[in-house]
Amino acid sequence: MAHPPSSDQLRTRVAEVLPGIRRDLEDLVRIESVSADPARSGEVQRSAEAVRALFEAEGCRTEVVTASGGAPAVIAHKPGPARSPTVLLYAHHDVQPENDHAEWDSPPFEPTERDGRLYGRGAADDKAGIVAHLAALRVFGDDLPVGVTLFIEGEEEVGSDTLVDLLKEHHERLAADVIVIADSGNWDIGVPALTTSLRGLVRADVEVRTLTHAVHSGMWGGLVPDALMALSRLLTSLHDDAGNVAVAGLHHGPAADVVYPEERLRAESGALPGVHWVGDGSAVERLWTRPALTVTGLDAPQVDGASNTLVAAARAKLSLRIAPGDTTANAVECLRRHCEQHVPWGADLTFTVVDTGEATRIDASGPAYDAARRAFAEAWDGTEPVDMGVGGSIPFIAEFLEAFPEASVLVTGVEDPDTRAHGANEGLHLAEFERVVLAEALLLAGLGAE
Repeated sequence: MAHPPSSDQLRTRVAEVLPGIRRDLEDLVRIESVSADPARSGEVQRSAEAVRALFEAEGCRTEVVTASGGAPAVIAHKPGPARSPTVLLYAHHDVQPENDHAEWDSPPFEPTERDGRLYGRGAADDKAGIVAHLAALRVFGDDLPVGVTLFIEGEEEVGSDTLVDLLKEHHERLAADVIVIADSGNWDIGVPALTTSLRGLVRADVEVRTLTHAVHSGMWGGLVPDALMALSRLLTSLHDDAGNVAVAGLHHGPAADVVYPEERLRAESGALPGVHWVGDGSAVERLWTRPALTVTGLDAPQVDGASNTLVAAARAKLSLRIAPGDTTANAVECLRRHCEQHVPWGADLTFTVVDTGEATRIDASGPAYDAARRAFAEAWDGTEPVDMGVGGSIPFIAEFLEAFPEASVLVTGVEDPDTRAHGANEGLHLAEFERVVLAEALLLAGLGAE
């Protein structure tokens, strides 16, 4: 292409490359790159090699890299015109465990199309992100408007433990003017979004102990508190009567002026018709910019087979989502202090931090964001993108912001409200995926014209 391509030319070219991109995606989905399963580490390695080969075929200099014994990542680079900006494109090739195959309507690692969606583990999160980047390169061929660096991580689904080391070891190779992270989603089918905030995460195990050993409930009940009774009291103290998090000292913030319709909330959340929402404030505040605290696991005797016994110890796993503007250090201390102050009857408390991830707030202004908004609006036929928060956590985004403070970081993605990432029947909406590819091609063209 001797001159910058028009939007119509890019649309045509996207349509031409999509069948091959679809085949590449299906091939990647068939690789069981479950990073949480040590028995499938070979599959994670095979996935990295497959990704490397795909980008090498597009004329990129490619390498599979590791750091500190972590999972393999792929770095690839293709130069652009002299003095053009460099754009770093991020995605990850590892996937979540598929869990019970019986819950899937088709085999999780056999990509299957139904009603306009492609189903399979990783079909959206995040192998579609990889091939969206691949498609953008394929659209331009040897006429890239910008220099492009690809960074395809291999351990995002297990916490990106060695990401900081990778960013340090390959800092110069990964340095860019703009970073596009394809690991989020859009507001709805037909409505694009740029993710501008994400909650952070603190996970902690709390154990309450009241006895040195279990004792007969008839002999000692009414005098000696059992651990389940004490743990239940502690857990109920974590929320007020309305369901707001009652841990003092956590940050709260405002959210974007976005309406989340009631019928859509109930359909997408799976809440039963008679269930009331918890907390105060707008729906998006409660989902994006306020803390949320969930008990995600309990260690206690099972109901079936339980004896008449006072339990000596009981344990719970707490998952605390922290609002943008808060820090994990503050949240850990607030939660620890609350548990220490509210454990009843002098019971022994053990508080253990499992892991943490920082919240993210992104400055969504400047030329790169202007170019992104133009590209998204064009790809979605005039529909402007929503500046969206995400209630979940992607801690590595904060690490990119820290490693490359001068870069503009854009968080995009291929998911929609019914993607079901991490769950059974994960699926990619194929028509939306085509718009994602077009938007990325338009973005690269726009950044090259700046």
